[in-house]
Amino acid sequence: TVNMSTNSPSDAAIVNLKNTNKALALTVDCNARYVNADPQIGCAIAVSEAARNIICSGGEPLAITNCLNFGNPYDPEVYWQFVNSIKGMKMACEALNTPVTGGNVSFYNQTMLKNQATPCFPTPTIGMIGIVEEKKNIMTLGFKAKGDSIYLIGKCHDDISSSEYLANCLNISESPVPFFDLNEEINLQKIILDLIKSGKIKSAHDVSDGGLYTCLVESGVVSNLGFDILTNHDFRQDAYLFGESQSRVVVTIDSNHRKEFERYLGAKIDFTFLGEVTEGKIVIDDLEFGSIESIKDDYLSSIENILQS
Repeated sequence: TVNMSTNSPSDAAIVNLKNTNKALALTVDCNARYVNADPQIGCAIAVSEAARNIICSGGEPLAITNCLNFGNPYDPEVYWQFVNSIKGMKMACEALNTPVTGGNVSFYNQTMLKNQATPCFPTPTIGMIGIVEEKKNIMTLGFKAKGDSIYLIGKCHDDISSSEYLANCLNISESPVPFFDLNEEINLQKIILDLIKSGKIKSAHDVSDGGLYTCLVESGVVSNLGFDILTNHDFRQDAYLFGESQSRVVVTIDSNHRKEFERYLGAKIDFTFLGEVTEGKIVIDDLEFGSIESIKDDYLSSIENILQS
């Protein structure tokens, strides 16, 4: 009766406010790999992604709290990370109008590696609260029906920096922060909220860890629906599918409304028609990559499988 997003997941947790037409939207975000690459931009991304999750769920961001986790502050590099993370948090919070209501700092998070104290990745975790003014505007992330059109809202960049793909598939641990522009982020969030409130989209899910492919899979596993998409050949295919450049959201609409939808977006923001929702098949550039059900098992059982192996 309280948690409204258990069976219909959204980018933020939705908490019912009984006897009102409102709900709370709550999320926690931080990608420590980004912060390690650039503390100021990385922390600004953490705040911005938290706000994006609130927006994609139909809410409006209100305020943040934080849990700032770093190594030994007497290490000049660690202190530099800490100071610049605060600067990034300030920059994003002022732009998004989300004051910091409280938080805590945890230093000396380190372990001994080769007889040397090694600090944790700088991890300024952001907790954000938002308000859904009308419960009819609650937006979920799952695909809704076969044949729905899939759009990517926001500008793509030929960028795999600091991505899960680069770190875990190509074993490259040092790279710059992914592309991020705070003005683009603010414009995206405004447009996504307008699309939700005007009833023009059926689902919304932001592109974050794992890139576009992971975003599509996460939208598909909710109702065992797949996707048939074409990639942009102006980009490296791996960058297009797995890059983590910021300020992008995948949405679905009724396929009968494509012309009206594209006219509405017009020149407001970059957008791409990706393809359509399928009954279960995953097809990329006319090549089939199995079904959502087999991928769903891998996705939901990954920790279990690692422990068993």
